[in-house]
Amino acid sequence: MSGLLGFTPSGSIEPSIPILMFCVAFGLSMDYEVFMLSRVKEEYDRTGDNVGAVAAGLERGGPLITSAAVILAASFATYASSGIVFLKMLGLGMVVVILVDATLIRAVLVPVFMRLAGHANWWAPAPLRALHDRFGISESEPESASAPSSKPPLKGPAALLKPAGSVSTRSPEPGPSGRL
Repeated sequence: MSGLLGFTPSGSIEPSIPILMFCVAFGLSMDYEVFMLSRVKEEYDRTGDNVGAVAAGLERGGPLITSAAVILAASFATYASSGIVFLKMLGLGMVVVILVDATLIRAVLVPVFMRLAGHANWWAPAPLRALHDRFGISESEPESASAPSSKPPLKGPAALLKPAGSVSTRSPEPGPSGRL
C-alpha cells in the first residue's frame, strides 16, 4: 500500500487517527441512522406493521444513504493524494469506515436487528411514553390534522395563500349549468 500511495511506512499509526476516525464516523453514522429510521417510523405509524415498515424504510432511505456514503467516501479519498502521511491515513481509514458503515451496518445489521426485535423497537419508558402521548410528538401529522377542519373555508385572496401541498376541503361549487 505504501508504494501505491507514495509514502514510507513508519511501522506505527498516529495515535490520534483512530480517535478522530471514530468521532467523525460516529457523527456520520447518526445522520445515516436518522435518514433511515425516520422513514421506518413514518411507515410504522401509518401501518402498524413492523416488518413492512423496516422494508419500506430501507427501500426509501437506502438510496439517500448510499448516495451520501459514496459522496463522502469520494471526498475523503482525495485526502489519500495528499503529501502528508497523517492525511493519507485519515483519508484511507475514513473511506473504509464510511463504506462499511453504510453497507454492512445500515443496510444489513440494523434492518435485521429491527426485524428480530419486532414491536420492542417501539418500546419507551413510561415517563417518556406519557410525554409523547400528552404532547403528540410525531414524525408525521396526526390523523386528526388530515380530517376536514371545522373552520370556514378561506375566500377571496386569502384562499390563494394556502400552504404549499395543502388540499382544499371545500367541495367544488356547481357552475351556471348545474354541472361540477
